[in-house]
Amino acid sequence: MLRVIILGSGAGGGVPQWNCGCRVCGAARADPPALQRTQTSIAVSADDHHWFLINASPDLRAQVNATPRLHPARGELRHSPIAGVILTNGEIDAIAGLLTLREGSPFTIYAHADVLATLDANSIFNVLDRSRVPRVAIEPDVAFSPRLPDGTQAQIEIVPFPVPGKPAWYLGDTARGTRPGDTLGLEIRDMHSRRALVVVAACAAVTPELKARLDGAALVLFDGTLWRDDELIASHLGQKTGQQMGHIAMSGDHGAIAALAGLAIGRKMFLHINNSNPVLLSDSEERRMAEDAGWEIPDDGMELTL
Repeated sequence: MLRVIILGSGAGGGVPQWNCGCRVCGAARADPPALQRTQTSIAVSADDHHWFLINASPDLRAQVNATPRLHPARGELRHSPIAGVILTNGEIDAIAGLLTLREGSPFTIYAHADVLATLDANSIFNVLDRSRVPRVAIEPDVAFSPRLPDGTQAQIEIVPFPVPGKPAWYLGDTARGTRPGDTLGLEIRDMHSRRALVVVAACAAVTPELKARLDGAALVLFDGTLWRDDELIASHLGQKTGQQMGHIAMSGDHGAIAALAGLAIGRKMFLHINNSNPVLLSDSEERRMAEDAGWEIPDDGMELTL
């Protein structure tokens, strides 16, 4: 049985974003619990005792404190149920929370070699003692089972796979173009039930290969950054389109809702939702359209069992 906790479902900056006065952020400040979102991170477990995080958001400390299943065991002076972190890219949204986990508890970081190279190149991540926090390279389309603290395999099989995307913008290395490890999706399967969760936290386009990967999944958590491709420009919040940032829009003829329609997916949810996206507003036309198409907009802290 695979357990899933959506620790956070917002894009970079969360909702409300600290310096934003847009309609969604204003509503989130006026009605805090209903609209607020921390930045995207997910926890998964096959035994309800050892948990693996998918990305370590900048909000990770607050997310862990808000999630009893991730608290230290009763009576233990130093302990954490977090056994590992699997990184899907090298963006700040995905790696900054690693610094929160620097207090000496052992866990393993799993990431593509290019993302591990980014961590290696920045000495601030040396606060994670490699004798206690090893870094393990994962490869696209090569299955692995993360390890528990005693060295045995968790009863979870994970297949990383490349999806269209962009390298982390802060690296500034645009001349090299994109590589298969820049943006990964994860197919996470319970070894006993064989039911699958597929996580695609960032994605620039839906390809036939991606559709085949998602078809038949019990649960899909998919990139919902923007409702429309020019959303930031139209709302005067930015100068880039979703495509320029490596994110597919929800709507439109080539958006995620249309591209993934008709697939045999048990439940499908958007996450990594930007503060500019009106789908966050429960009474918006955009929310109605997404829900009519079978998509859910999860709240932070939502728990699911597959």
